[in-house]
Parts: sequence; structure tokens; C-alpha cells
Amino acid sequence: MAKPGLEDFVAARINSGQVSEEDVVTLRRYIYGDMAVTLEEGAALFSLNNAKLTFAGTWFELFPEAIADILVHQAQPKGYVSAENADWLIRQINADGHICSRTELDAVLHVLEKAREAPAHLEQFALRAVAHSVVSGQGATRSGSELKPGVIAEGEVELLRRVLYAGAGCGGVAISKAEAEVLFDLNDATAEAENHPAWSELFSKAVANHLMAMSGFTPPPREVALVRENWLEQPGGFEGGLGGFFKRMISGGTSAIRDAYADSDNPYAARNVAMQAEIAVNEVVTEDEAGWLVNRIGRDGVLHENEKALLRFIREESPNIHPALQPLMDKVA
Repeated sequence: MAKPGLEDFVAARINSGQVSEEDVVTLRRYIYGDMAVTLEEGAALFSLNNAKLTFAGTWFELFPEAIADILVHQAQPKGYVSAENADWLIRQINADGHICSRTELDAVLHVLEKAREAPAHLEQFALRAVAHSVVSGQGATRSGSELKPGVIAEGEVELLRRVLYAGAGCGGVAISKAEAEVLFDLNDATAEAENHPAWSELFSKAVANHLMAMSGFTPPPREVALVRENWLEQPGGFEGGLGGFFKRMISGGTSAIRDAYADSDNPYAARNVAMQAEIAVNEVVTEDEAGWLVNRIGRDGVLHENEKALLRFIREESPNIHPALQPLMDKVA
């Protein structure tokens, strides 16, 4: 339960219409005074965040930090976000009936980036929130008055990239089908817009990664995680832990994925060799993957420039092209 006095303090701040620097200091004392943060205290913070208040700058540091502490550091086993807690976070964000705000998205990203493992639907929620905000011009990425709705600016590309990086802790290093679907939906919705060039690169590489990369990294089960660290998160292994590994993977082609494994100096060399073999197999676009891609590209009846870039990327990276893709490949020859 929330600490005595916190609910009254929150109600008073809402009535006053603002949260000052001093108020943020007081909130920290309420929340961290006993070195434990509860879901009830998190709900109190959401009550403040959902109110139309004027916030001091330090509020935007406290809010995501506290939410991540609740769901990641206070949870057992530490570092693992349960499906129940992920659902709690999504309910809190949706409680006011508005699009996920940037402050709320920062909270989700803090959770995903700090967690050793989190449910995939939490990262997908964040990805859809950014995509929705890009199309509407409101919510997680901007106010709506700064940029035209339906345009992907450079900052939004980087925000999408950050969400995808964070999703590496949700049970898969490779881009999932659900993530690829969101990216395709966003690409269809903004196909005629003057998007930043970085969007084309991110879209092409992310979807190609889904098609050609390995089937996915499976984090160790909870009972194993309690007695040893995840090898992908060792500072002496992949630079930057799992997020750094994923960044290297998505910033290049499948050759970069192989390099990300091969360059790692860790005691699991045999596992790396096996993973390289799996990557080599999965570089080849299968019949199911080709069918999905053909249907996805042809959904709106137009072959967009970003989709052409994707096909060219696959042609360059994949050792074999499935016959079902050849008619599309011929269009980008």
C-alpha cells in the first residue's frame, strides 16, 4: 500500500495544478524513504502524471525511474518483468483514455532497457504507441503542432530504433513478426510523406532481419537466472550487453549478425558456432517467409520505395532468393 500521507500529498498537488522541484524532492522521500517502491505508489505517480499539471523538470526523471524500480528492481526474481506487472503498466497508461504520452513511453522504455527479460507484448505496446503518434501527430513523440501528422522525422526514427533495441530483452534478438507488422503498417501509412531517409534504412534492415536472421534468442529460465548471469549481459562479452549486441546486429546485414557472435570473447564458443550455423540456415528466405512478404508488400497494391529498398537489401544479403519473391525482385532490378 502507499505510504501514509502520499495520497493526500498527491491530491493537494493535483488541486494546486503543479508539481514543483520541491514537490519532486518530497515525492522521492515518500517513495524511497524505506528503499521500497510499491504498485500503489506507482499508481499514485500515474495519478499525478495523468492530471493536467505543470511539472518541474526533475519530474521527468523521477517518474520513469520509479516505475522501472517498481517493475524491475523490486520484482522477484529481480530483473524479470512478469506478465501481470506488464499488464498493470499498460492499464495505468490507458487509464486516462489518451494516447501514451512521451513521459509514459519513457517509463516503458526504462522498464524494457533495465529488465533482463520482459513480456514481448509490452515492447509491442510501445512500438504501436510510437507508430500511432507518428500518424496522428500526438502522443508519445510530439504535441501535434510542431510537425505534420503522418511524417517520420529523424527523431522519431531514433525513437523507433530505441524501442526495437529495448525489445531485445523481450525474448528475441531477431525482429519478431509482430514488430515487422507494425513497421509495415507504419510504412504503408506514411508512404507518400517526406520521411527522413533514416526511416528507409531502419525499415529495410529490421524487416530483413525478421526474414533472414536466426529464429530468436531465448533467455535462460528463471531458476537458472537466479544462480548465474546471462552471458549476453556480461561486460566482458558483447559490448553494451544485449542491447549493444542487438544494436550491432540491426546496424548491419546478416554478416554483422555473424560478426556480433564471432567477435565475442566469451566462454560459450561452442554455442556461438551453433548460432552461426543457425544464422546461415535462416539467411535463406523460406516459402512461408516469402509468402508473408509478398502478401505484406502487395496489401495496398503499390510497391513503395521503402519496400523496393527492402527487396534490394534481401537480394544483397540472402544467398538464395525464393521463387515466390522473384517477380518482386524483377521490379527492382
